[in-house]
Amino acid sequence: FFFDSLMTFLKQAEQAIPAEVRMISGCADAQTSADVSNVNQFELPDPAGRSGGACTSALLKVLYTNKKKPDTDLSFRDVLQRVRDILAEGKYAQIPQLSSSRPFDVKTHFALVPKGKEHGTRRAVLIGINYTGMNPGALTGCHNDVHNIKHYIMDVWGFKEEHITVLVDDGKHKPPTRANILGAYAALAAKCQPGDVAFCHYSGHGGMLPDDNGDEDDGFDETLIPLDFKRTGQIRDDDLFKILVVPMKAGVTLTCLFDCCHSGTVLDLPYNFQADDHEFTEEKNYKFTPLLSIAAELKANCINCTNPADPAANCTVS
Repeated sequence: FFFDSLMTFLKQAEQAIPAEVRMISGCADAQTSADVSNVNQFELPDPAGRSGGACTSALLKVLYTNKKKPDTDLSFRDVLQRVRDILAEGKYAQIPQLSSSRPFDVKTHFALVPKGKEHGTRRAVLIGINYTGMNPGALTGCHNDVHNIKHYIMDVWGFKEEHITVLVDDGKHKPPTRANILGAYAALAAKCQPGDVAFCHYSGHGGMLPDDNGDEDDGFDETLIPLDFKRTGQIRDDDLFKILVVPMKAGVTLTCLFDCCHSGTVLDLPYNFQADDHEFTEEKNYKFTPLLSIAAELKANCINCTNPADPAANCTVS
């Protein structure tokens, strides 16, 4: 009976989420994520002495250290534990989380480009919001997070400039408004094909709103807070599930890093890993019914793309 229950859970997960999606979040749902005034303490190779998000900075410290020591083969479990150790040593209370659309061996080598996906296109969406001029609420490190992450994925994993979308509120890039964020995620999902690799990074504010469809055990939706949130509202986890997660095709590997408050389950993925465990476990009380309904509605209302140059333009969701 227990095995049958696990297989039913897995089948429902595959039905709701065709792609393999993995997410590192800066903290648990009930926690806040720190903005660091000086990342020099993390000894990053570039840039030194600038601000940044605590989780992003700690993760890059772990990964760059590993790059300098190629004989050290860090697994997903190693990376998560070392990030948590670094944050704890720095007196940060936040506890990064790892979740996934599928159970997988956490002793697997940490890689944004898994074996077998070396020849696929590598696409990324990087978002950093400092909320410049907002008082209170302005951040200082999110632009630098994007700079550092972009440097890492290009230098280490071979992502190309032409396949990286950057949304930053610096007056030089496309602004991270609600429409631009959702548009970038929709375009990413539409363009990725089986065998491709995708990466998303978000550094900014996160929030919580009362759940509006009954899929949250704690009664709250986790949210991203776009630059124009006062006018357009927050981006709910259900929006992200509908726009980014569900449309990703089977055969695509998507890795996400959300460095913001209340981000533990912001993608509503069904499997969670705890650093003191040895494997993924099913999210207790995970409610597939609302999410399966979203997936079914999305598939029923998605128009076949007719413009290869802009596949997202002809895909609409009611």
